[in-house]
Amino acid sequence: MTPSMTPHVGQTPLLTPGGSTPIGAKAMAMATPAPGALAAMTPEQLQAYRWEKEIDERNRPFTDEELETMFPPGYKVLPPPAGYIPLRTPGRKITATPTPIAGTPAGFFIQVEDKSAKFMDNQPKGQNLPFMKPEDAQYFDKLLVDVDEDALSPEEAKERKIMKLLLTIKNGTPPMRKSALRQITDKAREFGAGPLFNQILPLLMSPTLEDQERHLLVKVIDRVLYKLDDLVRPYVHKILVVIEPLLIDEDYYARVEGREIISNLAKAAGLATMISTMRPDIDNIDEYVRNTTARAFAVVASALGIPSLLPFLKAVCKKVLASSAHGIKIVQQIAILMGCAILPHLKALVEIIEHGLVDEQQKVRTITALAIAALAEAATPYGIESFDSVLKPLWKGIRTHRGKGLAAFLKAIGYLIPLMDAEYANYYTREVMLILIREFQSPDEEMKKIVLKVVKQCCATDGVEAQYIKEEILPHFFKFFWNHRMALDRRNYRQLVDTTVEIANKVGASEIINRIVDDLKDENEQYRKMVMETIEKIMGNLGAADIDSRLEEQLIDGILYAFQEQTTEDVVMLNGFGTIVNQLGKRVKPYLPQICGTILWRLNNKSAKVRQQAADLISRIAIVMKTCQEEKLMGHLGVVLYEYLGEDTQKYWDLFWEH
Repeated sequence: MTPSMTPHVGQTPLLTPGGSTPIGAKAMAMATPAPGALAAMTPEQLQAYRWEKEIDERNRPFTDEELETMFPPGYKVLPPPAGYIPLRTPGRKITATPTPIAGTPAGFFIQVEDKSAKFMDNQPKGQNLPFMKPEDAQYFDKLLVDVDEDALSPEEAKERKIMKLLLTIKNGTPPMRKSALRQITDKAREFGAGPLFNQILPLLMSPTLEDQERHLLVKVIDRVLYKLDDLVRPYVHKILVVIEPLLIDEDYYARVEGREIISNLAKAAGLATMISTMRPDIDNIDEYVRNTTARAFAVVASALGIPSLLPFLKAVCKKVLASSAHGIKIVQQIAILMGCAILPHLKALVEIIEHGLVDEQQKVRTITALAIAALAEAATPYGIESFDSVLKPLWKGIRTHRGKGLAAFLKAIGYLIPLMDAEYANYYTREVMLILIREFQSPDEEMKKIVLKVVKQCCATDGVEAQYIKEEILPHFFKFFWNHRMALDRRNYRQLVDTTVEIANKVGASEIINRIVDDLKDENEQYRKMVMETIEKIMGNLGAADIDSRLEEQLIDGILYAFQEQTTEDVVMLNGFGTIVNQLGKRVKPYLPQICGTILWRLNNKSAKVRQQAADLISRIAIVMKTCQEEKLMGHLGVVLYEYLGEDTQKYWDLFWEH
């Protein structure tokens, strides 16, 4: 017995450091349980078990009979070589089958299924009801019991009827679903709000609910709300508790459905009920609740109109209240959700929140600056006169604040400058650029993104001169931003490319490409991709008119190197190569033999993806080859493609011959 590994008894620890094979709930997540254990599973475990079983079934090996039906006659089974030993990979099956859930005595015995164990019958009693999933049992278990419906009390009969309709909507076929949805809508007032929501809301909160099922239940609530109208008021809070999380769901359609329900709920219940119900949640200690409530208020504003909500916002955003930050958050969400629809009420909204810029608490100052940024973004390109009162505190703020507070203030300034007249925009850009250049060196990722965004907005403004950008911004910009680290972070990568392209629109293509063309030969592939994508977008926008012969040579040399050295066949390199060659046009003729040589070498590569990418590149540069009258090269490429016809280049032939 090795003491270091088996401190108690001589057992091999492996997955169970305690030494013994796990039983009960601990063993549930490890592998297929015993048959009698299924009834003890939670709905989540049942669903996971069902998915795993389905995947195993789909991935099982074909039987000899199935293979016979698939292949034409004449195929024979190839016997394995003598002495062949199949590879065993226990690491893939690291979770061993646990012992029965009920526990087992020490030692191993062959498990015998208990014949007396009763399996749950998941077919509801009644006509034309769909099969019930195991995880639905906790919601529809009463339908599994056969009862005399005539003997039920009116309340019980109503509850059972609603259950049947909901089960049909959730699990039924489309015709059954349509009929049940019509019934539950028509009888909504007869059923009453209480019995309906007491059954629908727990279903919506089920952790095993699938997207399609959630969509159907949301549709039920939508229809029912329309019918119930003001009867829904006592249940507003319960509905919001279930629906508000949808507003921050990852799925776009879930967010849309959440907004739709809250919008209809606001129209049915009225503004007073919505405000009285949601007001306490604004001050909730949980950030999650406050965030979802702010989004819900924005939906209410879009449904009932901003003017109806302005008195409430004015009251809740007062400087003396601790909840003013949460009220300002609502204004921010209204701007994000409603966009340019805020323009008629812009001045009123700015006046409600402007005091937050000089608040003592940094949290309030930060959220106010972000709200002003959202309002300015929504109002673009109008409404600068509505922001007159906040320009001075914003300007003072960027000189005194640091960290997150400064980032928020810079973001607000960045969205306000494009709204200004050219003369003012030029002045404010020069002033704010001193702060931005200082923050180029900031290690904070969020600050970098905001600085890049503001630089892009300033450079896109009419009043900013190209000479000023060349002399004051570009040296610092390339020194601090164009490095490997920025290429590795996807969000920074995207923002840096967009900002560089915007600067190029102002100062010209050659000014930017000259600074980065040598980086096409950089050792870091991700960095090369960033350079290639930037050059592709710049030349796509501005063409190749101001690119001289020296830069042209560097470009062709660089893109050939980057294309040959890629380890993953990425569309960025393909698009960049195609765009640059097409923009250069006839000027690329001296380099075509070298380019075609690279393509031919890649067409002979053993990797199908590399060959396919090479064929794709031919289709993109075929027009230029035709323009340069390189029919001989095209013919040679055509012969090579013909040899591969039917493999992976077929879809590029039509493009090739067309040109």
